[in-house]
Amino acid sequence: MDSDQRYRTERDSMGEVKVPEDALYGAQTQRAVDNFPLSGLTMPRPFIAALGLIKSCAAQVNARLGQLDADVATAIAAAADRVSEGDYDAHFPVDVFQTGSGTSTNMNANEVIATLASQALGTRVHANDQVNRGQSSNDVIPTAIHVSARLACRAQLQPALERLVEVIDDRARELDAVVKTGRTHLMDALPITFAQELGGWSAQVRDSLERLASVMPRLERLAQGGTAVGTGVNAHPDFAQRFADELAARTGIAFRPAASFFAAISGQDTAVELSGQLRGIAVCLMKIANDLRWMNSGPLTGLAEISLPALQPGSSIMPGKVNPVIPEAVTMVCAQVIGNDTTVALAGQSGNFQLNTMLPVIACNLLQSIGLLANAARLLADRTLAGFTVNEAHIQAALARNPILVTALNEVIGYDKSAEIAKIAYATQRPIREVAAEMTGLSGAELDSLLDPLHLTRSGR
Repeated sequence: MDSDQRYRTERDSMGEVKVPEDALYGAQTQRAVDNFPLSGLTMPRPFIAALGLIKSCAAQVNARLGQLDADVATAIAAAADRVSEGDYDAHFPVDVFQTGSGTSTNMNANEVIATLASQALGTRVHANDQVNRGQSSNDVIPTAIHVSARLACRAQLQPALERLVEVIDDRARELDAVVKTGRTHLMDALPITFAQELGGWSAQVRDSLERLASVMPRLERLAQGGTAVGTGVNAHPDFAQRFADELAARTGIAFRPAASFFAAISGQDTAVELSGQLRGIAVCLMKIANDLRWMNSGPLTGLAEISLPALQPGSSIMPGKVNPVIPEAVTMVCAQVIGNDTTVALAGQSGNFQLNTMLPVIACNLLQSIGLLANAARLLADRTLAGFTVNEAHIQAALARNPILVTALNEVIGYDKSAEIAKIAYATQRPIREVAAEMTGLSGAELDSLLDPLHLTRSGR
């Protein structure tokens, strides 16, 4: 302990504990601080916000059900709301890597709220008997995982992905008639327009949004009311439904009790499902970011199709070098999210009998992934896609020399003759049209029509 720190003595069922004098929490939180000096990572802000909201709703419902005096419930709800709003984050010091049920964090919230409510009332409010009335860590923490993830998707991730689609679509409309060389296996292929390439990205992000939306109804099913093992012991029979209704009214989201509290408490399948969708979004964003890096490569010896906004010097030794820093940062975010998904999947397997015992790390990884992906999508949209310029002269020069344009002649002169023309054009570095004019009986007008790159991009869908 810090020799300069002043302490008070608190007592719980295990005995006395010294707690920092100015701490709003009590003995059980302090035991967790002492027991888990592992990472220095505390539970994420969205999780604490959800936890405060849960405690506030629970107090109000318990008052209506006759389980708490109205004045006590009002004081608890007011204190919990301030916790939810972030006024007391400094008093939530428990490490993410703690007891697997998240009991330490639940009691941290109970103790802080009890202290604040006691101060407001001028009489003692009990952390377990009153703040935690009709609840268990085993249903509170799974509920907080669902609520925090659902709210974070609505507030952060879904709007960020919608913004990304908007920017991609704007640029696609702007670049609809700009033709470039398509690539398969990183090798020159048939031409496409920028609009077609960007349209593919847009469709990927839209599909990601649809997949994310498909998980939301299951996130809205809550464990609250199941208490310790799913039987609902010590909760009023109407508590679960009333709680869900109160939370729905507060958030505008259709929260409801889980069909099976036993499944909701012992398993974290919905969290695993959501994490899988976040991994899918990460894969989508990594593809877009890597395409942008390749298209920007150069400026002299790479593809140099586009120039990304110059945001900062790119080298400590090479003057004038500018790197694609936002796409690089996005790919690192995506790698982190994919790693987080592995952790969530492994944690999801830890539902032993009536309780999953890796709940805090599931919450931490899910919320980190949601926040990272939201920030990455916005950066990719606003600081990369919105501002890149197209190097049209360079693109058109390369397109004119693309031997794969000869594919358009297949139906007229056959595959073998077309392949012969392509080999000669490539070996001599001459335009396909020039070589085809020498080796076929096609007129200039016919070749112009058949080999028009823009026409080739309009041949199918």
